Amino acid sequence: MIVPGMVSATFRNKPAADILRLCREAKLEAVEWSENAHVMPDDPKGAQALYEMTKEAGLQVAAYGSYYRLGQQEDPQAVFRKSLVSAAALRAPIIRIWAGAEPSLEVDAGKRLKLAEEAACICTMAEEYGIKIAMEWHKNTLTDTNESAMEFLKEADHKNLYCLWQPTVALSMKERMEGLELLGDRLLNLHIYYWLNGVRRPFSEGAGEWKQYLEHVDLSADRYGLLEFVMDNTEEQFLQDAEALHQLLGR
Repeated sequence: MIVPGMVSATFRNKPAADILRLCREAKLEAVEWSENAHVMPDDPKGAQALYEMTKEAGLQVAAYGSYYRLGQQEDPQAVFRKSLVSAAALRAPIIRIWAGAEPSLEVDAGKRLKLAEEAACICTMAEEYGIKIAMEWHKNTLTDTNESAMEFLKEADHKNLYCLWQPTVALSMKERMEGLELLGDRLLNLHIYYWLNGVRRPFSEGAGEWKQYLEHVDLSADRYGLLEFVMDNTEEQFLQDAEALHQLLGR
């Protein structure tokens, strides 16, 4: 089942209370709270307060959207720990990370191995808290192609490493659907939006495209479908996108 929600960075300049209000108005059920926008690393008190606010609003925490990038830290464990303590206080089931900061074609085997070792290390750290690690499916990282992403999952070789998925513009529809098939049970949440030629459009225009994507997702497993990237960044468009998402999901 797909549980509808939103990524809070969609409106990163709005306070958390406004995010929760919008979700309730849109009849969404969950929020991926974004680091440095609505929850800060190494701030368990603030994260705990945000969890209480979310719970009181009748919503679920879908994930902690960190901006931790593999291969960018002198002391990876110390830096990741800051995100981890906030994610744990937020009761987040997942921490989103980024698979490096370079296109996969520019990363040699030696560097991939180091990134894989780092990924395995933070996966073990998060596992102690019962939190899963999910890599953002994104250009200019090791998940920029289906082949690189799947190979990196093998290289890291950790049962606690997964992926989020979104329809990146660098891949064709055929490649996107193939990626969903390849991920299988390594897929966690979906980031949902519609771009046409790299330009944000109303989600209703892309609902038919998304219907095809969902045909390649294991719908017997519960996961969150989280709205993001609203055209013109308006609340009105966001509410319309949420209505189109409900229609797509048959809710």
